[in-house]
Amino acid sequence: RMPSLLGKHLSLVLNAHGVISPLHFLFQSEYHYEYTACNSQGSRWRVAVPHNPGLCTGLPDPIKGTKCSFSCKAGEFLDMKNQSCMPCAEGTYSLGTGIRFDEWDELPHGFDNKATNLEIDYSFSESLGNCSLSTWSLKGDYIASNTDECTATLVYAVNLKQSGTVSFEYIYQDSSIVFEFFIQNDQCQPTVEESRWMRTTEKGWETHTVELSQGNNVLFWRTTAFSVWSKTPKPVLVRNIEITGVAFTSECFPCKAGTYTAKLGSSFCQPCPANSYSSKTATSCHQCEPAMYSEPGSASCKPRPACTDKDYFYTHTACDTNGETQLMYKWAEPKICSEELPGSVELPASGVKTTCPPCNPGFFKTNTSSCEPCPYGSYSNGSGCINCTVGTEPALGFEYKWWNTLPANMETTVLSGTSFEYKGMAGWEVAGDYIYTAAGASDNDFMILTLVIPGFSSPQSVMEDSESKEIARITFVFETICSMSCELYFMVGVNSRTNTPVETWIGSKGKQSYTYIIEKNATMSFTWAFQRTAYHEPGRKYTNDVAKLYSINVTNVIEGVASYCRVCALESSGSSCTSCPHGHYIDRSTGGCYPCAANTYLKAHQPYGSQACIPCGPGTKNNPIHSLCYSDCHLSVIADGRTLEYDFSALSNSTSFLVGPSFTTKGLKYFHHFNISLCGNHGRKMATCTDNVTDMHILGKETEFSKSTSSYVCQSIIVPSDVMAYKSVVSSQPVSLADRFVGVTRETTLDNITSFPDYFPAENVGLPDVIFFYRSSDVTQTCSAGRATAIRVRCDPLKPHSGVLSVPSKCPEGTCDGCTFHFLWETVEACPLCSADDYHAIISACVGGIQRTTYVWREPKLCSGGISLPDQKVSICKSMDFWLKVGISAGTCAAILLTAMTCYFWKKNQKLEYKYSKLVMNSSAKDSELPAADSCAIMEGEDAEDDLIFTSKNSLFGKIRAFTTKVRCFVRPSLHV
Repeated sequence: RMPSLLGKHLSLVLNAHGVISPLHFLFQSEYHYEYTACNSQGSRWRVAVPHNPGLCTGLPDPIKGTKCSFSCKAGEFLDMKNQSCMPCAEGTYSLGTGIRFDEWDELPHGFDNKATNLEIDYSFSESLGNCSLSTWSLKGDYIASNTDECTATLVYAVNLKQSGTVSFEYIYQDSSIVFEFFIQNDQCQPTVEESRWMRTTEKGWETHTVELSQGNNVLFWRTTAFSVWSKTPKPVLVRNIEITGVAFTSECFPCKAGTYTAKLGSSFCQPCPANSYSSKTATSCHQCEPAMYSEPGSASCKPRPACTDKDYFYTHTACDTNGETQLMYKWAEPKICSEELPGSVELPASGVKTTCPPCNPGFFKTNTSSCEPCPYGSYSNGSGCINCTVGTEPALGFEYKWWNTLPANMETTVLSGTSFEYKGMAGWEVAGDYIYTAAGASDNDFMILTLVIPGFSSPQSVMEDSESKEIARITFVFETICSMSCELYFMVGVNSRTNTPVETWIGSKGKQSYTYIIEKNATMSFTWAFQRTAYHEPGRKYTNDVAKLYSINVTNVIEGVASYCRVCALESSGSSCTSCPHGHYIDRSTGGCYPCAANTYLKAHQPYGSQACIPCGPGTKNNPIHSLCYSDCHLSVIADGRTLEYDFSALSNSTSFLVGPSFTTKGLKYFHHFNISLCGNHGRKMATCTDNVTDMHILGKETEFSKSTSSYVCQSIIVPSDVMAYKSVVSSQPVSLADRFVGVTRETTLDNITSFPDYFPAENVGLPDVIFFYRSSDVTQTCSAGRATAIRVRCDPLKPHSGVLSVPSKCPEGTCDGCTFHFLWETVEACPLCSADDYHAIISACVGGIQRTTYVWREPKLCSGGISLPDQKVSICKSMDFWLKVGISAGTCAAILLTAMTCYFWKKNQKLEYKYSKLVMNSSAKDSELPAADSCAIMEGEDAEDDLIFTSKNSLFGKIRAFTTKVRCFVRPSLHV
């Protein structure tokens, strides 16, 4: 009976309980075919696999499959039953050997989306949990990265049967996010390291393609934002991920809603045009009803709203042959509103014709009322061209202040804020006195205006001076009127490369001027981008939020036009212009060239008159061509009657230091990195700060792709390599803090820059600090006069070599107002050179007939280098023994002489006493009479008598009594008188 049962797809088997039960034979819809793994010979087997595990009976026998290298062409799929390639049906597509992911309403199968925090400082563990939501965000047509300090990683693993490629489209506008794409193999080893760091995009979506090797490949899209400013960076966008090399696909992919394909064997699906829609697997698009509308690539239609005054804009027509223009109103494209609904407005009527405004300076009006540039050697104020007189030359540039038509070197477009595709429509419209932003398709569209300059003609002194920054400048007057937080971006591109945002204005801004210094002679593009709101909402609500440009002025433009002629230096013949030698100014009256005085620098763009030679600041000198002033790291200061000589040469090389660490709200650790070149190298700025976010693999190499700035002082943001888990540190947002050397002095204020003493209290007040002052030409909204820097250099003998750099304790980021930066550099190299006033002599005692003179530094020693201490001096001297002998001998002689003189005068006194006694006795005999005059002198012949009288020795009492009697002899005569 078995054959009959088999014919009915039934059989009897023993079940688990030993009971015979029927066995089910599978139908073709209950299983599918797969290939086994390839063997070493590159062959495989085709086997049938049931959809439900456990049902294995009745499956087709395995058969030998196609070669592992077999593949189908794009638009075909491999029919596993017949093992042959078949074309895809209408409404479906295939890549042949690849797969594509273009729908991001939900995460496609096989992808992993995760967020982590690589911060290793566990003191911020509370914030680490916040990263769980910082993953890639699904946006329907694309996927967007995170914008915080967490690390978001999108992972996809694929096994390739043959070598292939992976390609995807991306938008990467903000270098505040590190965006890397890399691939790992079976051993988790990354592939080519050079290609992992993505470069920023300039215009819309760009495609990135990387080759894949045969075998397992794990693809990583990883982003980490590290912006330390309050503004949130723009996310990275990725779409249309396509992988080839999977050898075959066993089925075609359906066209997603909003796309279609009407032919067999399609490799892609086309989007539906505007005002049409389609569902999934569509072979054609359906038109919307008249009261409905849709955007390109829509899956459904939306009802049209009533037209309002926000759905149209005004513009001026070009001048006609009669020299007249007209104010006109136009519906904003695409027109989605309906004029037939109740309450809708109609398009206003056009205005009356008025006389056209004049042409812009440097242009003249033709017979057809169009504006053409004046030929070289002439100028105009917008009417007719006037030849420059002898001794003058045209000042070439572009000055736009009349907006009747868009200049030939300007273009405008609209970038969708949703799909980030460029639209074929004007984003800015002319309005006579100004140009303003028109209505976009959506309020979050970017209204783009671009001015392209082919190059610049800078003065010869600037071209030959590598350190002179200013080649030219662009100045524009603008205004923003906003009810929401609109944003106006000003961006600069060099040689058709990425536009770099220079300045951003948020919200309403009154009419004001902004100037940007051009520092490189290259083809430059200047772009203004205006976005009314960052949030996408259907319809137009904020069309009245506009940005206006009143005038744009660019100087020194190659092939530009002139609005005036300027005085030039004349050749010896006096008929044509020539260039003055370096460091010479032009005398307006004579056209002659005259040298600037010493210690002055010349305004290269306005070298007229002696006032163009600007005096250098204190402690500086001019370079040979008088293009700038610099310090040679030597300084002389007169203080307290002495001259202090400083030599800062040891500090002239570039020195860097880190301030921090600081932490973002998510715990990301970063440092403020400052690079300082105190004096530079004869005006050459030696400090360099680099942005290596978009090209980290070439860090430290000289490359034109690296974004860097060179100055006396610069700043950048550093994220350590251990934090970001990269091989090198992340350096971004370089800013110049000191482009021009102002001066060096001990005064606290110079050129309106003040270095406050209380920022760095000094312990030693006897030697004031030396302060270096700088300025930067970078102008921001906060710093309208540019940034400034003051570096206090303080003598500290205890800090050798380069010493220690620090910032004020009350301003941990180096600045308290965001404009003026303050630094303190403490080092022994900041001490003045030692001189003879810095030491004194110590003289020793005379020992052994030798006396030593030793020289020592005065304490505290506040000098370095300079002269050395004199060697010890040795001199011959007389010792104490010799002088003692001399003293004793002299004392003995003096005693003998004194004794002899005492004896002599004693004897004399005895003689006088005798004479006096004799006079007394004579006077006592005649008391009633005055004594006769007598002499106290010893008469001739009395010596013998006197000698006889004094041979008798009196006692001491007798001598005293005799002396008393003598005193009475002198007293009594006076009484008689």
